[in-house]
Amino acid sequence: MFYELRRYKIADGKMDDWVRFMEEVIIPFQIAQGMVIAGSFRGEDETTYVWLRRFASEAEREKLYAKVYQSEKWRNEIAPRVAELMLPDIDVTRIVPTPHSVIS
Repeated sequence: MFYELRRYKIADGKMDDWVRFMEEVIIPFQIAQGMVIAGSFRGEDETTYVWLRRFASEAEREKLYAKVYQSEKWRNEIAPRVAELMLPDIDVTRIVPTPHSVIS
């Protein structure tokens, strides 16, 4: 099992719109496809957004990536809105919980 720690830079003045879009559209859509979303957070500044997704294995991650990002809904409805709200500066770090982590 591992997590993706995903850090995004949000366009100036768009954080509230981004959080609403994540919580009302992106997260529910990804959960419906089988993704496990462990948490989402906004930074203390107005441009940093961070979220965690959990995967049982690399094979599961590949399957879910294809299911989400190759879907018509993602390509035609979600991705265009993402491009309006988020800068193309995405940082993804794979992390593995330590034995005493409360989210393992």
